[in-house]
Amino acid sequence: METKSNNWEPRIVAFFCNWCTYTAADLAGVSRMKYAPNIRVIRLMCSGRLDPQYVMMAFAKGADGVLIGGCHPGDCHYVEGNYKTLRRVTLLERMLHDLGLEKERFRLEWISASEGDKVKKVVNEMVEQVRALGPLDMPGRFADWDKEMEELEAHVNHSQKEIPAHVH
Repeated sequence: METKSNNWEPRIVAFFCNWCTYTAADLAGVSRMKYAPNIRVIRLMCSGRLDPQYVMMAFAKGADGVLIGGCHPGDCHYVEGNYKTLRRVTLLERMLHDLGLEKERFRLEWISASEGDKVKKVVNEMVEQVRALGPLDMPGRFADWDKEMEELEAHVNHSQKEIPAHVH
């Protein structure tokens, strides 16, 4: 697993709703608000279109954190998309917890188009929280798990050979 070093910077994938959070991030940029450059934004037409697989894939491909931004409940451009998001996020939080990921690595925020300052605040907070946790290195964890499975398979195969033939 990668160790925390002075030059390591967290990588955060952000899934932002086109109508609110993405527009707020654009407002923050146009207004020259400074926030950490550690996020890579993926624009979705609605946060309700976020497939949980995308979150899992972001972590699997090396993200240290995932941020989801959507319209405030009741203000969704597609009426109920953000309620769908909330249900999916609840499911994802359980899955990520079961995988041993710290809750600070995954975050949902309701941010309207006029809240550029909130984008700045949320991004900076999340980057600092993830930086304090250190690298997730999920690809490295996968390699470790694969090695453990190979060792287990070798042990099982070896044990099978030691069993007398008449027992099989």
